[in-house]
Amino acid sequence: MVALRSVCVFCGSSSGVDPVHERVAAALGTALGERGIDLVYGGASVGLMGVVADAALAAGGRVVGVIPEGLFTREIAHRGVTELHEVATMHERKALMYDRSDAFVALPGGFGTLDELFEAVTWSQLGIHAKPAALLDVGGFWGPLVAQLDAMVDAGFLRPQNRALLGVSDTVEGVLEHLSAAEPVHVEKWIGPEER
Repeated sequence: MVALRSVCVFCGSSSGVDPVHERVAAALGTALGERGIDLVYGGASVGLMGVVADAALAAGGRVVGVIPEGLFTREIAHRGVTELHEVATMHERKALMYDRSDAFVALPGGFGTLDELFEAVTWSQLGIHAKPAALLDVGGFWGPLVAQLDAMVDAGFLRPQNRALLGVSDTVEGVLEHLSAAEPVHVEKWIGPEER
């Protein structure tokens, strides 16, 4: 079991074209705020990032934003969050976000969302931390990615136990239940010839 005091949410600085993405981001932020779980995120006031932060704040939650200096203009940084950390590099951003979080959730997003998510899961696979991660699969958005992960298992590039490090749910409740119930597991990353 994981005591969820803080959850890092990776998501787009855009809202996407389907309004369901904003609705689910708001629902996640509200659920975190109402449960007293700190939100840790990328520090922007725009896109799904802004939506999840505003919803958590409106529900009485604490919000920790981490944003690289100079990457975003001053207008994009969310000045209304509980804590806003401006760091020098993207590497520092990710390290601080991971350090401040007990678990990770990915909402829809682009390259940055995938980068942050897969680094967090890779660190878990390597035993650097034992924090759970999950995809909040809004309207099947993550379906192709889930299929690719399963194909990686079938092709012998990913152990089933390591594939299981990334949960999937299509509801906010399901994601939070998955994160809370996760048992820290470290599985050897390397696949030997006998497993091929």
